Amino acid sequence: MSEIAVSASQRTDPADRVGHGGLFLVFGILALFLAAPLAAVLVQSVEDKSGTFVALDNFAAYLKTPALAQSLWNSVWVAAVVTLAAVPAAFLFAYALTRSCMPLKGMFRTVALTPLLAPSLLAAISFIYWFGNQGVLKGLMQALGVASIYGAPGIIASQMFAVFPHALMILITALTLADARLYEAADALGTSAARKFFTITLPGAKYCLISAALVTYTLVITEFGIPKVIGGNFDVLATDIFKLVIGQQDFQRGAVVALFLLAPALITFVVDRVVQRKQTSMLTARAVPYSPRPSRGFDLAMTAYCVVVAALMLAVFGMALYASFVKFWPYDLSFSLRHYAFGLVDAEVDTAFFHSLKLALGTAIGGTVLVFAGAYLLEKTRGVDWLRPAVQLLALLPMAVPGLVLGLGYIFFFNAPNNPVNALYHTMTLLVLCTIVHFYTTGHLTAVTALKALDAEFEAVSASLKVPFYRTFWRVTLPICTPALVDISRYFFINAMTTISAVVFLYSPDTKVASIAILNLDEAGEPGPAAAMAVLIAATSLAACILYLGLGWLVERQTQKWRNLK
Repeated sequence: MSEIAVSASQRTDPADRVGHGGLFLVFGILALFLAAPLAAVLVQSVEDKSGTFVALDNFAAYLKTPALAQSLWNSVWVAAVVTLAAVPAAFLFAYALTRSCMPLKGMFRTVALTPLLAPSLLAAISFIYWFGNQGVLKGLMQALGVASIYGAPGIIASQMFAVFPHALMILITALTLADARLYEAADALGTSAARKFFTITLPGAKYCLISAALVTYTLVITEFGIPKVIGGNFDVLATDIFKLVIGQQDFQRGAVVALFLLAPALITFVVDRVVQRKQTSMLTARAVPYSPRPSRGFDLAMTAYCVVVAALMLAVFGMALYASFVKFWPYDLSFSLRHYAFGLVDAEVDTAFFHSLKLALGTAIGGTVLVFAGAYLLEKTRGVDWLRPAVQLLALLPMAVPGLVLGLGYIFFFNAPNNPVNALYHTMTLLVLCTIVHFYTTGHLTAVTALKALDAEFEAVSASLKVPFYRTFWRVTLPICTPALVDISRYFFINAMTTISAVVFLYSPDTKVASIAILNLDEAGEPGPAAAMAVLIAATSLAACILYLGLGWLVERQTQKWRNLK
């Protein structure tokens, strides 16, 4: 078989030209909808309003403006506080799920991941109902020394809720990959539980802890919806961009702020890639999976902690749900569908919700096709080796680009009158393409992981038999990788339903989506309808997850029968 692979690799199949064309197409799409907008941001940051090159004058002017410099510091320290609080909390929760024998692990994990189903600003709206000027627990908050939830306290609390599941998913993966032999050897030596934790568990998870901290920091510093809703007069970089670009039409300083936002994300991305490379050697082929042993006291303590965290999660969601049905907070607490009717009919959010569904479906379908085709052409075709590193770089770069920066780049690039693709500006097509590019990297990595699990000899044998690669793709690769396609599609759909930052600069009255409509309702002093629409998005995401679970079961049943063959 290896001889077949060698001989096949020495020939150039005419069908490979189709693959080369496809790879050029993927490169062109990523260059046009990712690299070009980012280049436009860079150009704007070093030009004045007349288009004259001014080098770093815009950066100097920004740093000399006290209010804007304060926003930079606010973003830095708030992100640091949230990271220092959220990552240990998520680590302990992940530790409870993977290293204890507590009951209802599946339920606790599901509850902890529910923030992923809703727009991030749902948490901010909920905290306003809990601790705002007319909040249920305002007195308790002030008794604890916090004068107002608006500003840094509200941003930190809401961000904790929003980023917790992201850190949790990373840390669960780290703690699941443990070698039981290390713990057995430690037990044989009479090592205490605390010493095992600090000498085995913590070192084994250190790389994922670093990754979780970097991801959390980046998510917080680039978040727009939460500080916009609950930030009050506490300015951060994300809200500064919005004010400079939308409010003041100051595109040059907006570009400068965008680069300040991009810098920590790029640093995080580079460090995370280095960390992941080092992490590959943490688990050997001879490792024995770790299974926790029952310990009454420890299991009770872990259960109690998870109950507290789950209760806090449900309290945030529960308050948003409750407020969405209350007639007139806090004076008339009777239940009514008034807020849903107002949001969907009077505020015309029904149209925006329909636009969200179009955006989510377009992103799920188009993103899945583009991501999987691109990953396949990179991993399973031959030739044009000089192009492949560039495509790989562009496929991984979106992970390091905040949505606000990408959206701002789209304004600069696609709104230029002399741009041949200017006709896309303010269209749903551009919103779909922007959202696909924004979330491209995770889908790409999922597809690459699925494709790497397939032996390269499938393509080698096909080449030796002069079977075009696209026929092998259709008959072999695609059916085997269908479960991964379902996961990628679900990821795109949920994120498209809840995204705010990537599209906040790009929508028009004809393409406004539900998450933006929620933001507008809150700005208009309608928190009840805003909560109702946020709950509606979360419910839609939940329904989509259930449908995807059913689709995954059908796919598994129809395409994965070969796994059970003996």
